Amino acid sequence: MSTDATLPSSSGRKYSRVPAGRTGPPTGAMPGGGAKPFIIRHPSVLIFLACLAIFTLCVTLLSEAFGLGIVSTSFVKTLGKTLCLCLVAVAMDLVWGYCGILSLGHMAFFGLGGYAIGMWLMYARTELIVAQSLSAAKLPPTPTEISDAIAIQIFGVVGGSEFPALWALAHSLPLQLAAAVLVPGLLALVFGWLAFRSRVTGVYLSILTQAMTLALSLHLFQNDSGLRGNNGLSGLQNLPGLDGVPQATVSMWFFWGSALALAAGYLLCAWVVSGKFGSVIRGIRDDETRVRFLGYSVEGFKLFIFTLTAVIAGIAGALYYPQAGIINPAEIAPIASIYLAVWVAIGGRGRLYGAVIGAAFVSLVSTWFTGGQAPDIDLGFYTVHWVDWWTVLLGLSFVVVTLFFPSGIGGLFDLIAKRRSPERHGADLGPEPGALREREAEE
Repeated sequence: MSTDATLPSSSGRKYSRVPAGRTGPPTGAMPGGGAKPFIIRHPSVLIFLACLAIFTLCVTLLSEAFGLGIVSTSFVKTLGKTLCLCLVAVAMDLVWGYCGILSLGHMAFFGLGGYAIGMWLMYARTELIVAQSLSAAKLPPTPTEISDAIAIQIFGVVGGSEFPALWALAHSLPLQLAAAVLVPGLLALVFGWLAFRSRVTGVYLSILTQAMTLALSLHLFQNDSGLRGNNGLSGLQNLPGLDGVPQATVSMWFFWGSALALAAGYLLCAWVVSGKFGSVIRGIRDDETRVRFLGYSVEGFKLFIFTLTAVIAGIAGALYYPQAGIINPAEIAPIASIYLAVWVAIGGRGRLYGAVIGAAFVSLVSTWFTGGQAPDIDLGFYTVHWVDWWTVLLGLSFVVVTLFFPSGIGGLFDLIAKRRSPERHGADLGPEPGALREREAEE
């Protein structure tokens, strides 16, 4: 939402009106006439990528697989999973912090990505086990016998003996990787199109996304859902054909993949929120009616952001669950998406790095409290077991941040860097306090 305009002259030609007070070349232009590179115009992105690269290098040098062995394999997996949670938090910040859509269903997209890759992992792993067990038979097994044996091994736990239609492509890794991206994206596209075209906004949209998540999780809890019901998919940490590769090495592979995905996702989201596109989605967040009045397709912008972030969440889930080793419908329950919103709020909504900080902080602290590493507190009349009280502490921290520190942890970096809000001139571009104003729209 820039105040720049292209106005017609009396001769029919068009010229650009330069806002009052602005001199020199346009924003982002170099003295020689070329545009500055994106990284130079946004040094915070370069700082984040540099910090992520240094962190990845340090973990590699301290790991058991390629370094000094100071960082255990289990903790490398924890760090890899944390990076995946940071990626889905960045997606949540893009759709909520920048576009103003409080989605309580993005962990459903995260789980769908995990189920997609988990189906191939279970199929391929079970196929190797079945083929090895049948190799001692006097007559070589037929493909049908192998397929039936695989189905019994996978679905016997829920009383099944045949592959559901949902597993028709489970044998193909490329197709399941495509499903990890396309299934969340298509679901978000259809859901978003139905919701946004009806102009459902605010708390009603949040309730709809939560209802979608609840319906999906309840369906997956059923044994006839085709995904083993409450048992979920397990043994995902065992990569087919890599039995001779130590888990320490495999964990580092996934850690590198998670770091690379976070870097790419952060860079993509930072690029999306920059420039005029970013101004439009911020305008939608601040005053959707005014943006629509200015002629922008609000529904189109919202649908693009909602679908893009669902795809990012699906990719994060596809990397997360092979490191977790198991996925079940509880991972898609609405409470998971609420936790995601809490992470972003604690880290600092409207700051991509704040979402990363919030997700990493809560994930690692949660691991410490729920893993039995935090010492219990004996009060004499009652013993505080942090495993039971961690969720209460998380909820209280969310309330405190919302009431007293709305900028979250990320706001502390603004204070340290002595960053001030842009000097506000002119009228608000929206009715809400703190809405985007003229000078901010120019920057």
